[in-house]
Amino acid sequence: MTHNDQPVNGQDNPSFLDVLNQMPPRPDAKDWPRPKRFAGLRAAWKTSWEEGGFLYERWEEVSQIRHVSWHEVANWIKAAALFTGLSLIVLMLDTAGDVASAALKGLSAVPATSSGDGSGLWGTVDHPVRIFLADQAAHLAVAPAALYAFWQLTGLLGLVGGFLGNAGARIAWLLFGIGTLAMIWSTAPAGGRATATGLAALMWALASIFALRGLSLRPIVHNHPPQYQFSPALHIHATLPAPAAGDGFGDEPDNVHLLQR
Repeated sequence: MTHNDQPVNGQDNPSFLDVLNQMPPRPDAKDWPRPKRFAGLRAAWKTSWEEGGFLYERWEEVSQIRHVSWHEVANWIKAAALFTGLSLIVLMLDTAGDVASAALKGLSAVPATSSGDGSGLWGTVDHPVRIFLADQAAHLAVAPAALYAFWQLTGLLGLVGGFLGNAGARIAWLLFGIGTLAMIWSTAPAGGRATATGLAALMWALASIFALRGLSLRPIVHNHPPQYQFSPALHIHATLPAPAAGDGFGDEPDNVHLLQR
């Protein structure tokens, strides 16, 4: 035991280090008892993954999705899929609204483009459209350049989407062509109105080869087998009259009398 050099009242003054020397040695980490705080949770987790457990059954239902129809899928999987789909639709609509709003603001901020001199084949079609949109923009709260850019964007999306087979894009392409022809007809000079409109119609028809690719006007006939089979059968019900008394057949077996009664 460590002692101080100066005694107090004739007694030795013990040192604080003597307390540390009297503590038992620290046990090894492998000898520490495992905490039992999460023992029940670990046991429940292990049991649920065994055959017949809750998580085991849910995993089996998920693994069977590829081999069963939609009606045979578990209800909780249907609910999760519908909730995820609706969330994605809402997210896409919100994103599309922001993108459309930003695009319209950008189109409105575009400076006015040159109206061109109307020379050349493309100028014969493009110049009346520019003039028509500029005249209409004077009565609207939008710049002529924004209307012209939106007209070009509609045609481009209709052409590309129609080429990819989208039905909505093809409808937009048809409306785009009809509206363009109407604008050219109303704005082109009276002497060359028919020529400009006809030239625009030819250009639109040539572009429609790509926009309406694969579209057929022939009706599609679906031959479905009948849902029932008709099996004709003829059933004849005949009733034999009972023999009258005294007709010479009085001696009948007993079983015949029993049947008549």
